[in-house]
Amino acid sequence: MSTAQLRTTPLRDTSLSAGMGGLARLGGVSHGVGVDTLGLVLHPTKPVAESVDTITAWARSHSARVLAREQDRHRVPAEVKVVPDAEFTAAVGGIVALGGDGTMLGAMRLVVDRPVPVLGVNHGNLGFLVEIVPQTLASALAHLVSGDFTIESHACLVAEADGVPLETRFGFNDIVLSRLGRTGAVSVDLTVNGLQYGYYKCDAVVLATPNGSTAYNYAAGGPVVSPSATAVVITPVAPMAGISRGVVLGASDRVTLSVAADSAPVAVDVDGTAAGELKPGDLLTAGLRVDAAQVVRLSAGTYASRSRVKLSLLDLPLRPDQLLELIPESLRQQAIDAAARAR
Repeated sequence: MSTAQLRTTPLRDTSLSAGMGGLARLGGVSHGVGVDTLGLVLHPTKPVAESVDTITAWARSHSARVLAREQDRHRVPAEVKVVPDAEFTAAVGGIVALGGDGTMLGAMRLVVDRPVPVLGVNHGNLGFLVEIVPQTLASALAHLVSGDFTIESHACLVAEADGVPLETRFGFNDIVLSRLGRTGAVSVDLTVNGLQYGYYKCDAVVLATPNGSTAYNYAAGGPVVSPSATAVVITPVAPMAGISRGVVLGASDRVTLSVAADSAPVAVDVDGTAAGELKPGDLLTAGLRVDAAQVVRLSAGTYASRSRVKLSLLDLPLRPDQLLELIPESLRQQAIDAAARAR
């Protein structure tokens, strides 16, 4: 399978708007249902005021409603209604996340119990989830409100730790168990669906979704999994003993990691956010929830091409002719014309 196929080949093609379950990740059908109440999720520190102004001006002229959360009260104009998180998640028909992939993930977690379309606006750097830039926000809002967009369904890992509260339980990229200090190792026993399968002794253990397989999992030597697949990947980081390679499990498999007596204290991070700590004897259980989030895609082909470029930056090599294919045709023609004039 080629790098492009990893990111673009849909293995399922059923429509959310037709009530048939998960839509193919890329290249599916139009959502068809417009969004009349927009929720704003803002990066906590990045300057996003210009995009907020674009959204409120557009909503004002198109009779759309805009809601924001209490924590962003002082960053939105008075015409935006500020509500508690519970009311926000119950009332919004769609979310516009202003920031980067981290902001996008936060927005997806916010509505994980009531998934609505989430549109990402890139105010960050390299991002796999966010699709549009502030300059194209107004036209994107027109597509969002009219229902002229495609849904990319995302699965998430749901974690539980017996007797240990977790700040965040839903991981759309990964859940990582790492050592708290600079010494010792993470030592955990692996159980799948109640059956013991071995143990890990390593610097960290990464549980990843298909979409998260290109992040920490990939850096640790784990496999890249098509986002069209429903699977869970478990990969050890710098293994010293026990299981030393990545393991791919099915969507219905229930994973339990038991912290062994010889383990260093363990930190639990969910999508890069500190979620809790485990000690010897503690258990962490995780399973996959499919169709846990709805990511808005306005141009599946353009997004897929950009993802191929980003994957090539992650050392998934392409041949020179394949790299050339990633350059938009108009730019390629300009280069050809310039070369011809230089002769």
